[in-house]
Amino acid sequence: MTSEQSAGKREMLLVSDFDQTLSFNDSGIVLSDMLGIGDFEQRVAGLSKIHLIQQGGELPYLLLHDPEYRRVRREHLTAVGKRIRLKENIQLMLELLQQLEDYHFSFYVVSAAPEEVIMSALEGIVAPENIYGTQFRYDPDTGEIQSIIRVPAGYGKVVVVEELRAKLALGHDRIVYVGDGSSDVNVMLHVNRLDGLTIAVSENPFITQIAKRTILSDDALGVLVPILQDVAGWTSMQVRSFFNSGGFLLQNWDRVRTDWLTIRNAASEYEGELQ
Repeated sequence: MTSEQSAGKREMLLVSDFDQTLSFNDSGIVLSDMLGIGDFEQRVAGLSKIHLIQQGGELPYLLLHDPEYRRVRREHLTAVGKRIRLKENIQLMLELLQQLEDYHFSFYVVSAAPEEVIMSALEGIVAPENIYGTQFRYDPDTGEIQSIIRVPAGYGKVVVVEELRAKLALGHDRIVYVGDGSSDVNVMLHVNRLDGLTIAVSENPFITQIAKRTILSDDALGVLVPILQDVAGWTSMQVRSFFNSGGFLLQNWDRVRTDWLTIRNAASEYEGELQ
């Protein structure tokens, strides 16, 4: 949309994670399966346990340092992107957002997944310049990964989101961030603190307790619901009507608030302290 077309609209920045947010698969798992490398999740758990790197940056670390992953080249990452199973209707979700009369959304993907993977998976859906993933420096002769240029994980995501906000000259309350896991905690806290909207798309307790809204759906269109309600101020009836006009029915829409509790016997705890 040109600046003339968006004139008079309220400009918004919509940022989404990639792995298990726009997709069902983790890039590292797909890459490991493709290359026949086992124990990816155990390796990630080991890195997380020693707090060596930012959560979400485990795959880039393995690609640079793990002997079994050192054989990965750019073409392998591009091939992984073609194997990623995306959520339904990502393209349609973006098209419907642009139909909102009073708003114009600029959509970006910010993820620790390798940039080649994201660009390959979202080819024809999201412009390459709107994708910020992990960037590698490759050896010009062998194609081997030499170093990491950028890893948008943990606080690194905050930096990228702030760069995008500044580039678009938007207030902090014009940001909507969508994520699924622990690597999104820092950026969600940042967006929440400055009155933006955060949306979790998983049941991860670390993220659902922070996100202002949680949407569990296999369809990317689900993200529209909190945007229409919390940004555009629509009622449930208006949201249903909007979906119906596009040929979609919100068949199961259960709005619940989940309280995560651990309850112990106070008397038992007191007796334990006395022993």
